Amino acid sequence: MFNVLVATDLTPPSLELLKQARDVHVTEAAPNLTAIKAHLAQAHALIIRSDLVIDASTLEAAPQLKLIACVSINVNNIDMQTATERGILVMNTPGASAIAAGEHTLALMLALARRLVSAHDIMRRGLWLLDRSRQAGIQMMGKTVGIVGLGRVGSIVAQRCLAFGMNVLACDPYISDDLVTDARVQLVSLRDLLADSDIVTLHTPSTRETQNMVNADFIAQMKHGAYLINTAHGSLIDEQALAEALRSGRVAGAAVDVYRETPPYHSPLIGLENVIHTPNIGDNTVEAMQDVSTRVVEQVLDALRDVDYRNVVNLPLLPGVDYETIRPLMHLARCMGSVVFTLARHPIQAVAVQINGDELSGLIKPITVGLLQGLLLPIMGERVSAVNAPLLAAERGWRVTQTKKLPSGEYSNTVTCAVTLEDGETIVITGTLLDKREPHIVRINQYRMNFIPQGYLLLMGSYDRPGVIGRVGTLLSERQVNIASWHTGRTEPGGNTLTVLTLDEPVPDDVMAELRALDFVRHAHQLKI
Repeated sequence: MFNVLVATDLTPPSLELLKQARDVHVTEAAPNLTAIKAHLAQAHALIIRSDLVIDASTLEAAPQLKLIACVSINVNNIDMQTATERGILVMNTPGASAIAAGEHTLALMLALARRLVSAHDIMRRGLWLLDRSRQAGIQMMGKTVGIVGLGRVGSIVAQRCLAFGMNVLACDPYISDDLVTDARVQLVSLRDLLADSDIVTLHTPSTRETQNMVNADFIAQMKHGAYLINTAHGSLIDEQALAEALRSGRVAGAAVDVYRETPPYHSPLIGLENVIHTPNIGDNTVEAMQDVSTRVVEQVLDALRDVDYRNVVNLPLLPGVDYETIRPLMHLARCMGSVVFTLARHPIQAVAVQINGDELSGLIKPITVGLLQGLLLPIMGERVSAVNAPLLAAERGWRVTQTKKLPSGEYSNTVTCAVTLEDGETIVITGTLLDKREPHIVRINQYRMNFIPQGYLLLMGSYDRPGVIGRVGTLLSERQVNIASWHTGRTEPGGNTLTVLTLDEPVPDDVMAELRALDFVRHAHQLKI
C-alpha cells in the first residue's frame, strides 16, 4: 500500500479517483506544515500547491517519501537539492491551467485598457461619470503587445491578441523562428520588444536569470506610457522599481496577479490607483481546477506504480520520450550494473557507457542512469533511485563518461558498459533487448553468452576441463538447488570459462563454500535480480 498525503484542495471527482485506488491509502491534511508533519513519517507521496514550503527539515521528517506532486507549474517552494539527494521525485502540472491563465491575462489587459476597475468604483459609490475624458481608455486593435515567454500560456495570449487585431511581438531564447506556428507572431530581442510594445505581458518561469528581470533598467527600456501585466510569478518584478515608475507615469498602468510575498501585505504596489490587483487567481476556473486535479492524481498513481513519470522536474531523463520505450532499456541497464558489481573485486573508479543502433539513438542518458542504479543498489539499497543515482555516483568519485571505443558484438542494438576498478581491472558487459522488451546479456569481458538476467543467478569463473558440468550439477542437485539454465562462454579450448546459471532458489552459504573449494573454480558469486 502507498500512503498518499493530500495537503491541498482537489476536486471531489479527482480525490475520489485517488481514494478508489486499491493500492493507495489517502490521508487529507490542512495545507500547513503543522498539519502535515503529523503524517509525513508514513507518507510515500505528498500532494501540495506552490504556497506550502517544503524545506530540508520537512523532508527529514519523511523517511519513506518517494515523490512530491505540486498542483502548479512552479516548484520553487521545494528544496530541490535535498529532494534530489534523497531520490524523491518532484513533479509539477504544466499546461493544465494554461487556458485559464491565458484568458485571465486578456481579462486584465482589457481591464487596464478600458479602466474598468475605476469606472466600476465610481458607479459603486453611487456617482456618475461627469468628466468622460478622465476615464478614456485605449483600443486594443492596432496596438502592439510584447509577450515575454512564448510557452503554453504565452502562445495562448498571442493567439487571443491576434484576434483583437493587435501586433504581436515575442521574446523567448528557447524558441526559434521555425517553432513559431503563426507567422504573424514576430520573434524579437527583449530590447526591441520593450521599445515597441504598448503592453508588455510576462509569461516566463522563475529562474535565476529571470528573477527581478523587471527592474529599473528593464523599465527604462520600455515604451513611455506602456502597460505591464504579470500573471507568471511574483519574483520576476522588482516591486519597488515598478511602483516608482507607476507613480511617475513612466509606466501608465499595471495588472498583477502574483506577488513576491503571499499575501502581499508589504507590497508597494498595493493601493496605487493605476494598478489592478487579483489574488493569484490566474488558474482559478472550474475547468482548470478539475483538469489539474485529475492530472496530478493520475501522475502520482502512475509514478508510484512505475507506469510513467510525467512532468518530473528532477528526473534526469529526456523530456518527450515515451517511458514505455525507456523502461525496458533502464531495466536492462540496471541488470547489467548488478552483474558487474557482483563480479567486481575492488571499488569502482570509472564507468564508460556506449550505445549502438538506431533504436537507441538519443537514449544514452536514461541508459546511463539505469547502469548507475544497478551499480549502486547493492551498496546503498533503497536510497538509490533514478533521481539521485548520478549524484550519488559523483559523490563516490566515479568518473562517468560516454564512449565509442567499446566492442559492440554482432547485435544491432546494444548497450555496452566498461567499469574500471581501483586496481586497474576493467569489466566490460554488453546487453540487448529481444523484441524490444526482453533483456539479454550477451557478453561479459571476452566471454560470449546469452542469458536473461532474472531471478537467482550464479556467476562462476572456472578452468575449461572435462566434468565441470557434472560435478557442479551433482553438488547443487544433492542440496536440492534446481538449475533452470546453464550458459558458458570460453576464450579457447582448455582456457578460462565464465558460466552463468539461473536457479530456482538461492545457493546456501555452505554450498557456495564447497563450490569455491572445487579445484577447477576460479571464483563464484551469486545475486538476485
